[in-house]
Amino acid sequence: MAKKAKKTTQKSAPKKAATKKTTTKKTAVKKSMTKKAASVKSAAKASKPAIKRVVGGSKVKVGEAVPAFSLPGTSNKQFDLAAFKGKSVVLYFYPKDATPGCTIEGHDFTKLLPEFQKSGAEVFGISRDTIKSHEKFKEKEGYSFDLLSDEDEKLCGLFGVMKEKNMYGKKVWGVDRSTFLIGPDGKLAAEWRGVKVEGHAQEVLKKVQEQA
Repeated sequence: MAKKAKKTTQKSAPKKAATKKTTTKKTAVKKSMTKKAASVKSAAKASKPAIKRVVGGSKVKVGEAVPAFSLPGTSNKQFDLAAFKGKSVVLYFYPKDATPGCTIEGHDFTKLLPEFQKSGAEVFGISRDTIKSHEKFKEKEGYSFDLLSDEDEKLCGLFGVMKEKNMYGKKVWGVDRSTFLIGPDGKLAAEWRGVKVEGHAQEVLKKVQEQA
């Protein structure tokens, strides 16, 4: 009986070795796939052009002509400043979609949009969020004007709205809530920086009406 047990043990040994070899092979393959995925992710990140941070004030001053620019917008539209010649344009820069202050500001401009349009002005909100994010935000809140996407911060740099902020004790690079009024002549008619949301849309409307 003892010999028989020993013989059985000897037969099972190669099976254990084979199992161990298979497990080792699977682990090696898994590590290889993980390494490859990490490499692809790293390459994709490296291929994405870095944003050139613009530090300093606006490149366009009140009374000066605003350089021509275009940006992708919601509703599958491409905003082109040249297309608004003869009309006033209100551009309000906000930090981020679906945040409390930005949501309220959007509703304030929406409520007053008929009055802006009556005075010959169109309103557009701008942030660094993607068009996909903008579409969700606009649809959820029911805004009646389009939102423009400035992911590479080109327009933010043109108007000098980027600055370093403190958020929960950490320094971050973000948008300083600001609004700009471009007149029918294509010149910057007015600007508001460090905006406080309450009453701001009404203040901008008043300025538009004064110039209408």
